[in-house]
Amino acid sequence: MNIDIPEGRDAIEYVWGEMVPGIGIAASNFSLSVYANTTLGLREFEAARLRIAQINGCVFCLDWRTERDGQKVEEEFAEAVTRWRTTDAFDDRTRLAAEYAERYALDHHGLDDEFWTRMTAHYSQLEIVELSMSIGSWLAFGRLNHVLGLDTVCTLPSGTSPSAGRAAAP
Repeated sequence: MNIDIPEGRDAIEYVWGEMVPGIGIAASNFSLSVYANTTLGLREFEAARLRIAQINGCVFCLDWRTERDGQKVEEEFAEAVTRWRTTDAFDDRTRLAAEYAERYALDHHGLDDEFWTRMTAHYSQLEIVELSMSIGSWLAFGRLNHVLGLDTVCTLPSGTSPSAGRAAAP
């Protein structure tokens, strides 16, 4: 870990909540609101989120699985995200979500008219803004946690950690 955490303290709560409370608490609220207020389907949401997790290398984010109404994506879904260009496991919206996440993170200047024509054929403007804000949240905060070394010590409210295997969002 690249930040000193006092003995017996939760790393995320300490860094995000105590070290910079004016920023960290607001960031935490933004991060949580992406999950609480999304209108996107679970598969497209997870395709974008997992693609950012793969790019960031965030151990916790790679292990996390968003759950809605007792449903989560199938175990093979993360592997399909790595093959978003060729997988037959995705519909057009899910494939576009993974593509958009990758291009947003790695080549945002390359989002050309051809891409936007495809994107607007499958997503409303509201959905594009929501997906953009979600991707921005995952890119910033997953990368922050990885860079600071917090991603290997994050725990879910249930107390499980990435090292304990696949975790589902509460």
